[in-house]
Amino acid sequence: MLELHDAPLAPLTTFRLGGPATRLVTATTDAEVVAAVREADADGTPLLVIGGGSNLVIGDKGFAGTALRIATSGFDLVGTTLELAAGEVWTDAVARTVEAGLAGVECLAGIPGSAGATPIQNVGAYGQEVSATITEVIAYDRRAGETVTLSNEECAFSYRHSRFKADPERYVVLRVRFALEDADGLSAPVKYAETARALGVEPGDRVPLTQARETVLELRAGKGMVLDAEDHDTWSAGSFFTNPILTDADFAVFHARVKERLGEDAVPPAYPAGEGRTKTSAAWLIDKAGFTKGYGSGPARISGKHTLALTNRGEATTEDLLALAREVVGGVREAFGVTLVNEPVMVGVGL
Repeated sequence: MLELHDAPLAPLTTFRLGGPATRLVTATTDAEVVAAVREADADGTPLLVIGGGSNLVIGDKGFAGTALRIATSGFDLVGTTLELAAGEVWTDAVARTVEAGLAGVECLAGIPGSAGATPIQNVGAYGQEVSATITEVIAYDRRAGETVTLSNEECAFSYRHSRFKADPERYVVLRVRFALEDADGLSAPVKYAETARALGVEPGDRVPLTQARETVLELRAGKGMVLDAEDHDTWSAGSFFTNPILTDADFAVFHARVKERLGEDAVPPAYPAGEGRTKTSAAWLIDKAGFTKGYGSGPARISGKHTLALTNRGEATTEDLLALAREVVGGVREAFGVTLVNEPVMVGVGL
């Protein structure tokens, strides 16, 4: 294992923000990951697990403890069964499944980060979520002190949530297993309306896998959601807020607020989210509350391509970012009575 002290963490995150860690350990095998976790737990040392760093907001003071960077590798494809090491670059893994002619994760192309992070957040985009294809997650259970295998059901997946996110101090993901589909080179049925429009097909249709992946990459790039070191709109964590899910009663109150603010003809986005629940759009809320693309004059601003991304323009601090996030949360709450929830994991800070 590679070990550094007083090590900068900002370069390990897509925000490029945050102070140093007391100690940074880079593990390249599952055994090294487990050994580092056990050592920290035995010593009572705070532990921060880092994969691709695409979903982290680290405070300017850094992390007083051991930061464990998981850099394991492993892409094992047998038939339609895929096992990924936690450290595999997710977007590269998606590309390889498409090259192999297998469907199930092609619309998750371009999402930054590591494979091990995908079950934690139940990563999803353009009509697909990893929970639809994950069969098992192999993780180190810090409470039990052993490696365990959790079934899809045991992962307790829901919208941008899982058992791992609910109990972040317990599990460290080591490997993820997927069941993909051989559809003769075609994608899974296209579910997302924007994707279907871009492809020129109807929802439910299938298209060639390569076409699906390339179209999603184009859509993401147009919103600054594909990493590019030269483009500050991609110095972000992607979507900073999750889409609110409201009860029917809360949605009715929200709908009334929308009409009051925007006029009787105004209709907010609404998507079924289970019995008695409706999901609306965080991006729509932010925009209609007055925080349009490019909003801000400081070193942290809303992306010029997508209102849901908060960005570091190159000289920002984490506090600059949080000040902007708090302004957005407060403005949306005042305008519509809905409280936005951050999607990235906060380390040493909070909204």
